[in-house]
Amino acid sequence: MHILFLTQILPYPPTSGPKVKTWNVLRYLWQQGHKITLVSFVRAEELPYIEEVQRVCTTVHAVPLLRSRLQDIGFFLRSLVSRRPFLVERDDFSEMRSIVNQLVKSEQVDVIHADQLTMAQFAFPLNLAGNAKPALVFDAHNAVWTITERMKEKALFFWKPPLWLETRQIKRYEGMIVSRYDATLAVAEPDRLALIEAVHEYSGNHHNEAPSISVIPIAVDTHQIQPVAREPESLNILTMGTLYYPPNVDGIRWFVQEVFPLIRKTMPKVTLTIVGKSPPHDFLRLAEDPQSGVIVTGFVDELDPYFAKSALMVIPVRAGGGMRVRILEAFARAMPVVTTTVGLEGIQAQPGRDVLVSDTPADFACSVLELFEDKILQDELAANGRQLVEKRYDWQVVLSDLGGTYERLARASK
Repeated sequence: MHILFLTQILPYPPTSGPKVKTWNVLRYLWQQGHKITLVSFVRAEELPYIEEVQRVCTTVHAVPLLRSRLQDIGFFLRSLVSRRPFLVERDDFSEMRSIVNQLVKSEQVDVIHADQLTMAQFAFPLNLAGNAKPALVFDAHNAVWTITERMKEKALFFWKPPLWLETRQIKRYEGMIVSRYDATLAVAEPDRLALIEAVHEYSGNHHNEAPSISVIPIAVDTHQIQPVAREPESLNILTMGTLYYPPNVDGIRWFVQEVFPLIRKTMPKVTLTIVGKSPPHDFLRLAEDPQSGVIVTGFVDELDPYFAKSALMVIPVRAGGGMRVRILEAFARAMPVVTTTVGLEGIQAQPGRDVLVSDTPADFACSVLELFEDKILQDELAANGRQLVEKRYDWQVVLSDLGGTYERLARASK
């Protein structure tokens, strides 16, 4: 099959959850013998990686992407008129539309695979005859409306109205996309149910038959990611994430402000290392104080040394959707993890056996302190997490279900 694959961000290097997900999907489809034409938005810093992506694609088309706060204001105002989500208006580039339409008209494209919500718009309108129309696959990753809904609940009062509006518009838009696409993929059962709810709201009929949405989890490469040898007497806590993504910043800021001080009251020598691209200014200011115990690295090329120097990892998540690939990567490296109920969503790990789960500052601090004091528990969580990710979340295991989705589309097109 010839797959026209549309991505909002170049999926290499796979340094964040969405990029890990997309990179493994591309690798799998290429391994299955499909012809892949990738069209991706590309930031200036991503240009050196296009050659690597070409290893798993027949052709790669790069569409430059530049953003600014001033432009975002214009896109927000436009969204009020169009009643489309701000996120969708912001990424509606004419150059992307032009390339997609040209490719579909000039080549025999069997499937358009839209990776994440903002890319789904480029399949409409194509103005093609029925037999020439490609099948449409919407790889939702997660139900975006649930992310903005959770952000609204925790936001300052002046952010609540715009987040309420954006949530409402995203929910209806997601419902429309799922209704009009031939197949939809989600990474977790809660997202599947949330997308069904969005379809019902869009259609106005909650009694309609539920749409077919396949749950295909995020996967990691357990051959490539191996267990690390942790320093036995380490007093360092590791956390990481893409730090321009608001839910990641919110969770880490909550940990730094409300949980970490409780830990340091009992163990004053404990340190915290925050790894991730584009750390906010308050994180950087805190790291400038040698008494804070906080180290901020920014983006790093190699993660293993930071895992090796740490006793455990924390994934403090209060808002978000889908799955936290950071947890899967920590499991793959045999790293003990403490997270929240929201953080563990979509991952079939057993609290107390594979991971520790706490939701209040006091409970979260107690879980971290318990791990520092109990080396046997550290080792048990590390071994169980590694075993879980090998059996359930390795990319070769998980993505066999994706092959089934494509086989169904191929049969339907005959």
